[in-house]
Amino acid sequence: MDFYKVVRTRRSIRSYKPDPIPNDVLRRVLEAARIAPSGLNRQPWKFIIVRDESLKKKVARACHNQMFIAEAPLVIVACGYNIHWNRGGYMGDLSMLIDVSIAFTHLILAARAEGLGTCWIGSFDNEEVKNILGIPKDVNVVAITPLGYPKGEKFSEPEPRKNLSEIVSIDKFSGSHPEK
Repeated sequence: MDFYKVVRTRRSIRSYKPDPIPNDVLRRVLEAARIAPSGLNRQPWKFIIVRDESLKKKVARACHNQMFIAEAPLVIVACGYNIHWNRGGYMGDLSMLIDVSIAFTHLILAARAEGLGTCWIGSFDNEEVKNILGIPKDVNVVAITPLGYPKGEKFSEPEPRKNLSEIVSIDKFSGSHPEK
């Protein structure tokens, strides 16, 4: 599939068929995350594939009861290792959020190219998910996504977005804060 079509038609899917994901398809999606760039090539990530029905439901409840998550054949939990590096002069331990987010974006775009749906979940109880999945203290959950074939929902163009002139400046920052 054309890359720009993948980008334009990726959307959050909240309803999934129970159809299993073939191993070769899942491997390609995970490979896309594996080869993502990271600062100094640290790759401070771990992806947990949750297939167990009981665990999927527990994770969905820890995502503030977004139970559609458990409907997918599997759930991927993206974790990041605190790397104690002050990227950008101010981010500190949380600089891993950038690296894991880049890898996670690779994963969701590869999933779209394979005809799979995802929904980037950022609303969750980090400590509860860590407890459910046995994630160590120095590792944090960055994002979660169900992964599966969409049920009834279609991939489509996004809702209207801001014009480029609203989000791009040349040479110097221009414009006002969007919430002011």
